[in-house]
This record gives sequence, C-alpha cells and structure tokens, in this order.
Amino acid sequence: MNLDDLRNHITLLGQQSRAASRLVAKASTASKNKALRSAAQYIRQHSEFILEANHKDLSKAKEQGLEASFIDRLTLTANSIENMAQGLEQIALLPDPVGEITDVARRPSGIEVGKMRVPLGVIAIIYEARPNVTADAAGLCLKSGNACILRGGSEAFHSNQEIAKALHLGLREAGLPESAIQVLSTTDRAAVGELITLNHYIDVIVPRGGKGLIERIAKEATIPVIKHLDGICHVFIDRSADIKMAIAIADNAKTQRYGTCNTMETLLVHQDIAEQVLPPLVAIYTSKGVECRADSLARKIVPQMKEATEEDWLTEYLAPILSIKLVANLDEAIDHISRYGSQHTDAIITNDWNNANRFIREVDSSSVMVNASTRFADGFEYGLGAEIGISTDKLHARGPVGLEGLTNQKYVVFGHGEIRVG
Repeated sequence: MNLDDLRNHITLLGQQSRAASRLVAKASTASKNKALRSAAQYIRQHSEFILEANHKDLSKAKEQGLEASFIDRLTLTANSIENMAQGLEQIALLPDPVGEITDVARRPSGIEVGKMRVPLGVIAIIYEARPNVTADAAGLCLKSGNACILRGGSEAFHSNQEIAKALHLGLREAGLPESAIQVLSTTDRAAVGELITLNHYIDVIVPRGGKGLIERIAKEATIPVIKHLDGICHVFIDRSADIKMAIAIADNAKTQRYGTCNTMETLLVHQDIAEQVLPPLVAIYTSKGVECRADSLARKIVPQMKEATEEDWLTEYLAPILSIKLVANLDEAIDHISRYGSQHTDAIITNDWNNANRFIREVDSSSVMVNASTRFADGFEYGLGAEIGISTDKLHARGPVGLEGLTNQKYVVFGHGEIRVG
C-alpha cells in the first residue's frame, strides 16, 4: 500500500484501539480473566495451525540466511506453545491492579485524599523475532486494562497472525472488543514510523529488540517510550566472597543463556581473591567455549586470556564473550560500573554486609543484586507473572515492567461537603 493508505490504516487502528481502551479499562476482573483463559485454550486448540504458520516463517528466514541465534528465537515448538498458553493462565491468576485505592489520608480540611491505580490507555509494542511476545504482551496489556497494538518483526508475520486469531477468540468469548488487541497485518517498515508518532491515540511505546531498533524508536517517537538500550551487566566478586558460590554465580550469569539482556558481560574481581577465583572460573568458561578478554593484571594470573580493550568494557556481547577486570576495592568496582554500565542489572558476591549495603545504595541500576545471578532480572522471577520489557529509565517504570508498570496513579478525593476557605 502507498504511504497515504498506510497512514490511514494506522490511524484507523489507533482510533479503534482508543475506543476499545475505554471498554477494557472498565471491564471486570472476571471478564478479563475469562478472556485470558479462553485465549489460552484456543492457543492449545490451534497449536497445529500456529506451528504450520511458524514453519512458513522459519523457511523464509533460512532462505534469507539469517543467523542461527535469530532462528532459535523465531522457532516455536509444541512445548513453547504450551508455555505461551500457561503464561496467559498465569497472568489471569495475578491480582488485578486496576482500581486499587491506596494511601488514603484525612487532611485538616476534612477531605480524604488517596491514589487510584488506572490503566495507561493504548500501548504499542514493537518487537522482533520472538512470536511468544505476541501472547505475553497482549495478556499483560489486557489484564492491566489497556488496549494494545502489536507490531512484530516481519520474519514472524505468519506466526503472529495465527496467535492473534486465538487471542481474538478469547476476547470474543468474554464479551470484550477484539480491537483491544490488534496485530499489524502489514510488514511495511514504514508502519513503525507512523505508529510511533500517533500521539492522539497511543499513550506509550514499548520497543523490544536489538539496540538499533530501540535507538531509532527513542529518537523518532513523539510518544513516551519504556525501554532499555543496553544490558551491560556486571558481577563483582568481593574479597570476602565465598569462593564456591562466586564461581557458581559467575558461571550461571554468563553461560545460562548468552543472548539475553540480563546476561553478565563484565566480571569484576577483587585482586586479593583473584588467584583463587580466576583459574577455575576461566577453565569453566573455556570448556563452554566462552572467549575471555581481560586486563593486564588478570592476564598475569591466566595468561591465555585475550587482552581487553576499552571497547570491551562498553560492549553488550550477547555472545559467548566475557570481559574481565581486577579491581583493588569496592570503590573501584562501583566506579567502573558507573562509567561503563547501562543501569540494567549488576550484582555483588560478598559476605561483607557493609559492602553489600553500599553496593545496593550506590550502584544506580534498575536491578541491583547481592549473592545472586544477574539472570534473575526477569518479570517472572520477580513475581510479576510475565513482563512486557525491562526499563532502565527513571520515570514511571524501572526494571522489569509487569502489570503495575502498565498502570499509573491518579489522585482521588473523598469529601463530606467541605468547601475551601481563605
């Protein structure tokens, strides 16, 4: 379609979503939960169609010679489809945040002032390869009383369309408008530009994908964006750390999965404990095919490691590559994280609780951990059910964004006939 037709199409989607958002905002918890559970059942019933659609996407992706890691994210299986359905059912089990009134206090005038949690309105989610995001994002938006417009990557087009059919059937069965969940039916890249400037109808943009996508949206959007650009996550092994624990956590933080934003990219080790930690840990990394790039002090202990450059400290590898640096103390570790980190997730391994408390106070990241793997920085692990993304911004939502992050608060005032005088 030409640009004018595309613009009219996106505007119509926005209008429909805005109208649907008003209906979803006032929908009962029971009806939202019914829609989620029904959609989960339809996903199970339509699993063969979803797999068939995914096969079309995979065939095209392989023809285009896309990377194996991309193919992995794109691939659906019977097990992953079941997980998709279970994810919707888990969202249905979560408490409904909409309408909750808190912090009610009586003022000297006699009025009572509180805060009510309300939906954001219309949320546009722009994402890349993973088709499961279609169900997860739609489910979270629905439960939090929002309408959503979903623009998945063109590589997952057929998969996303088939999943959307199941979601629409769930909405219909619960008596909610199908336009509460809209999946773009065009792969035209210009649609993204139209979507992120649709101020009259969309309230928030959530980009999920590579740095290039997120940078573009953050730069061009005229609508508030919930995002994180990089996941340059650190683990600092302090002098007092339990050696066995430190090795296990540093191994897991890097090798449990390589392509996630909460995977460790830089390991900081206190120089007093380095000779005990580095040789066995590097041996583990080497056995798993991880390339270690280290500073000169660390390479004196394990000479076979490659020399790290300034660029390594600034790089989110999303691959089996790790940068390693020795530090003299906690202050040097915090300074390094402050200089090179992306305010995503950083962890300290220590038995010194004064250092632990300093670390969680002074490291300015959306998730800060003590004696745990950075891989736990995830909405499900935090008890949010699922997540729509992770935010490293400081306004509205920070860290994994679940139901509460998709709502806001407004003041509500309860009076008894009071009038203001003076």
